[in-house]
Amino acid sequence: MNARQDVGSSHAAFPGTSRGRPGRGRYSHAVSLAAHLSRTVPGHLHVVDDDATLARFSRDWGGLVHARPGTVVRPAHASEVAAVLTFASDTGTPVALRGTGHSCFGQSLVEGGLVMDLSGLARVHPGVGREVVADAGASWRRVTESALARGLTPRVLPDHLGLSVGGTLSVGGLGGASHRHGAQTDTVRELEVVTGAGEVVRCSAEQNRDLFDAVRAGSGRCGVITRATVSLGTAARSARRRKLYYRELDTFLADQRTVVEQDRFDHVEGRVLRVDGSWLYRLDATTYYLLPSDVDDEKLLADLSFDPSLTEVTEYGYGEFCDRMADGERRLRDNGEWYRPHPWLTVFLPGTEVAEIVGQVRDTWKVSDSDTVLLYPLRPDRVTTPLLRLPTSTSGEPVWLFGLLTVADPHDPIDLARRLERNAMLADLVTAAGGTVYPGSAVPKGCVDWARQLGDAGSALETARRRYDPAGVLAAAHSW
Repeated sequence: MNARQDVGSSHAAFPGTSRGRPGRGRYSHAVSLAAHLSRTVPGHLHVVDDDATLARFSRDWGGLVHARPGTVVRPAHASEVAAVLTFASDTGTPVALRGTGHSCFGQSLVEGGLVMDLSGLARVHPGVGREVVADAGASWRRVTESALARGLTPRVLPDHLGLSVGGTLSVGGLGGASHRHGAQTDTVRELEVVTGAGEVVRCSAEQNRDLFDAVRAGSGRCGVITRATVSLGTAARSARRRKLYYRELDTFLADQRTVVEQDRFDHVEGRVLRVDGSWLYRLDATTYYLLPSDVDDEKLLADLSFDPSLTEVTEYGYGEFCDRMADGERRLRDNGEWYRPHPWLTVFLPGTEVAEIVGQVRDTWKVSDSDTVLLYPLRPDRVTTPLLRLPTSTSGEPVWLFGLLTVADPHDPIDLARRLERNAMLADLVTAAGGTVYPGSAVPKGCVDWARQLGDAGSALETARRRYDPAGVLAAAHSW
């Protein structure tokens, strides 16, 4: 889940112009963007514009939008990021930010401009105390390994540890521990950010708070996160994962509500499954521990109404559990499914509407064996990032994350169009019911009223954008 929202139809900057406004450009049509950038930016910045590289950076994980950049730059230091953004601001060249390229609808792409490949900023720095400092392009796998070496762990991790630090912090970052600790953006102590104007700024809850709140889940609209200081918790030695199955949606939701409100488990997720023509609902309830005697299964599972005949229990080492998706990723890469289009949609549902909306989707949408349908609750009081909007909740009622992670046939454009239309229809249904849309979703531009969803936080974001990216070169700023 990375720096997001549709820039597939983004403006293109051409030599000598600023998004169609002549007079600001400082180089001629005869000089390529890559050549001028190399001449202008001091040092040894990695700049490439060969056809193979541009083709690779014309596509993202979603595989739904294609936009060919003018050049790709791979900075190795914040100073190089600053130099590139200063160049972009001076010339009116749009810039898209890319970590692992895991965006779903072209959010890390830009037509004709610069793609900033942040994989060169991949260092995890020696930690002090209960914190870790990581550059934006570092993977959460490397961060976790570094923390575990000190007996510590990030409090919230994505399911896929191959995602980049800067990418998930740019959209929020949620996982099975979010019911306890909020989003990943809620665990950040300090950020180093390069603004759209090319200034390197440190920000936190105490310093430059407007920028801190604008870049966490801000989809790269005000600046580039180049380094993050993230709080850590004590790591366990082992993890016990229970897959508890239900045949009735209402019973499943009731038990999910119970275990989250009571903080019974360290990690809670859920899935909607189609098995042999019937619907099943799975509660994934995981406990972390040092010694097996620390876990009282009888107490943890008391009064839950799952089907005991279907229960699966698996023991993991703690680090193994954190990276449990690695083997699946390798299989998907080997069989080619990893590279197919992924029109993923994630929304947040009010507790009062979750059964109705999930029931509608279940009964009207075709779910294939390769699709994943996520459904699990969050505590809205634990998610405090201003730009990560959850539905209004009364009396501490949980809200539900509902994710439709579908895989499409790349040779069937009609099917792709239908899936996007379906995403748009669901976004309408959710927002009409008081729900919200996760900013990393595959929804065409204009389908979500982001200003309405963000409310006052959106006004603060726009004020910050005008301050920190006055030339409007960060391409994500034009995608909502």
